[in-house]
Amino acid sequence: MMTSVREFDAKTFVKVRASLEPSEQSWLTWSGSLYALVPGQKRKRLFNIVGMSVSRCIPSKDGGWEFTSRELTYYLDPSTNGVLQQWENPWTGEAVPVMHVANNPVQSYFEGQFPAYVDRDFATFVFDIFPTYPNPLAEDERFVGYSPNPTYQAVELFKLTVPLADLLNPAINSVSQLYLCWDRIGPWLPWMKMGDRPGHLIYSAWGSKVSDFTQLPQLLQDEINTRVPLYRNAPQSLLDREDMTSWRYFQQHFDAYLTGEIFPLPDLESQESGND
Repeated sequence: MMTSVREFDAKTFVKVRASLEPSEQSWLTWSGSLYALVPGQKRKRLFNIVGMSVSRCIPSKDGGWEFTSRELTYYLDPSTNGVLQQWENPWTGEAVPVMHVANNPVQSYFEGQFPAYVDRDFATFVFDIFPTYPNPLAEDERFVGYSPNPTYQAVELFKLTVPLADLLNPAINSVSQLYLCWDRIGPWLPWMKMGDRPGHLIYSAWGSKVSDFTQLPQLLQDEINTRVPLYRNAPQSLLDREDMTSWRYFQQHFDAYLTGEIFPLPDLESQESGND
């Protein structure tokens, strides 16, 4: 059977990324490797990575769906898979604190049509995203040695493969299986303190949807239970704030970075609107 392209509405896509039931939250988890690609040098695997996203969707009055989530990604020692709290930069020789990803929130709005490649019993949604925007660190002299380029530019390549029958079954709120492929090309992370040195980071990861918190990798369960409990739940409703990114997080917590605190920092939002 030849692969065909088929359009699905936003309501159907909600079953892929989250659930049609707003009281239900959904979990994605991923793992992989992070490489450095420097002109004229062999590729270097810097870290293994493991991460998760907890999300929910809420129907809006105009027929679309509000998507809200929180996500974590940890940088691991490529030999032991242990969480790294300090990294010795092989290009500068300097030991720097590791600032793991703690994005709260990551939000979107689903509307319109979502094309997917259908092959026999599976549908694959492909998202090739090329974010380009002013670097929020570039105008501050404090960050010249960390991220001085005026423009943030990256490539994010997602593929989400799910059972076609789940998409077509109106009785199902969330797909029973989801397989994730994620690749990313991006600049040096600010905490690496690479300044304007040439090179890029290449992320190669894969993952899946899991049924509940206890199906996440044990490392993530332990971190959430003991250090960042906010990430056990998605917001109950859309939060009125900008999406968090590694660049904004570095900007907000630069003083803690300089004093060598352990990241991600414990989140003190005990009474946050939208927190379970």
